[in-house]
Amino acid sequence: MELRYKAPRGTQDAVPDRAAAFRGVELTMLGVAGCYGFREVRTPVFEHTELFDRSVGETTDVVQKEMYTFTDNGGRSVTLRPEGTAGAVRMFLEHGLFNEPTPQKYAYVTSCYRYEKPQAGRLREFHQFGVECFGAADPLADAEVICLAQELFDTLGITGLTLRINSIGCPTCRKAYQDALREYFGARKDELCETCRGRLERNPMRILDCKSPVCHAIAEKAPVILDFLCDDCRGHFDRVKQALDDYDLPYEVDPTIVRGLDYYTRTVFEFVSDSIGAQGTVCGGGRYDGLVKELEGPDTPALGFAVGLERLLMLMEAQGVSLPADDPVQLVLIAQTPEARRLTATLARDVRLSGCACLFDTVGRSVKAQMKYANKIGAQYTCVVGESEMAEGSVTIKEMATGATETLPLEGFAEAFAEYAMRRVVEAFGENMQLPDGQ
Repeated sequence: MELRYKAPRGTQDAVPDRAAAFRGVELTMLGVAGCYGFREVRTPVFEHTELFDRSVGETTDVVQKEMYTFTDNGGRSVTLRPEGTAGAVRMFLEHGLFNEPTPQKYAYVTSCYRYEKPQAGRLREFHQFGVECFGAADPLADAEVICLAQELFDTLGITGLTLRINSIGCPTCRKAYQDALREYFGARKDELCETCRGRLERNPMRILDCKSPVCHAIAEKAPVILDFLCDDCRGHFDRVKQALDDYDLPYEVDPTIVRGLDYYTRTVFEFVSDSIGAQGTVCGGGRYDGLVKELEGPDTPALGFAVGLERLLMLMEAQGVSLPADDPVQLVLIAQTPEARRLTATLARDVRLSGCACLFDTVGRSVKAQMKYANKIGAQYTCVVGESEMAEGSVTIKEMATGATETLPLEGFAEAFAEYAMRRVVEAFGENMQLPDGQ
C-alpha cells in the first residue's frame, strides 16, 4: 500500500517494542544516576534563541547550520532545543537553585532537534539521557561523572567502549593556544572550507571539530592544547587522571577532543565504540565552568554529559545485548458465548484492579482464534469461560508455558488469580534458584 503520509525525514516512530526498549533503558539509566544523587528534571522543548546563541556558541555548527529556529506569533525568536545543557542551566538560574545546597545534581531524558543530514545514528529528532552537576569544582567530581557514565554502560551490558579524555584548559591558557592555531591554520587559510575560514579569527578551535575531510586532514598536525595548559589546568587534569586510575577505569588521552559546543572548559571526554561505524561516539561531556556566569548567574563550576539514546540502542543491537521488553500479558480470558463475553469483560476489569494485566476478546473472534491470539502475544495464562463454567461457578486457568492447570472460583476470581500467579512466581523462583552443594 502506498502511504500518503510518512514520518518527516530524519525522524523515527517508536512502535510498542521499540518504545519498551527506550523506556527500559531510560529507567535503568535514571536508576543508576539516582544512586549518584542525580534527580530527574524536565525542561521545555523550546527556548528563546538567544539562550543557545550565548551558551552553545555562535561559531559552532549547531548554531550556524543545525538549529530549528522560528518566530512565534508574538514575534519572538524561539528554537527547538538542540541539546540539554543550556535549558538545564537556565532552569538552575530561573528557579534560584544556586541557593540550594551544592552540588546540585540533575538527570533528564529529553528530545533534541538538529537539522543534519540523516544517517545511521544521526537523526534530526533524537533523544538524549543527560546529567548536569552544579557547584562542584574538584577534579573528583569530573572522575565521578565519568565513572557514572561507565556504570551506565556496564549496567546495560555494553562492552568494548573506549574512554577518551582531554583538557581544553581555561579561557586564560586557551588564549595562547588560539593564537597558535590562528598562526598554523592561517598559513593554509585558502585550503580551509568557507565555514572554517570564518572561524579562523573568531574561534579557531572550532576548526578542529570540522567534518570536512580537507579541514580534518589539516587539523591532524595542528598544535595540541595540552602543550598550552596553565599550571592550574594541568594540575586539575592530572588529578582527574589520578582519580580515574583509583577507579581502575582505563582511558586514553586524546588531545584532539574539543567537543562541538563552545561552553566546555578543562575536562572533556567521550566514550567511543567501533561497533556502529562512523557514528561511534555514544557519550560526550565535560566541564563548563563559565556557562552559568555567561548566562548572568553566579560564578558556578559545572559539568555533565549526554548519551544519544538512538545510537545507544543501535550499539546494544550490534553487540547482541538484549533490549528491554514489555512484561507479557498475564491473563487472556477466552469467551465461548456472548453471555460469557459479557462476564469476561467484568472479570477483566476486576483482574486489572488487582494489579494484573488482563485481556478479553473485543473483536468477536472464535474460541480457536482467541486461543491463537493469546499464544501469539505470549500470554502467561489463559482461561476459557463458557456455559458450563458459568453454571458451575468455577473456571480453569492454564499456564501456557508448562500446560499446568488450576481451578479457581468465579466468586472472588480476581483475588484468587492474583494469589495463584504470585504462587507460581515463587515456585518458579525456587526451582531456578541454585543452592550450594550439600544444601
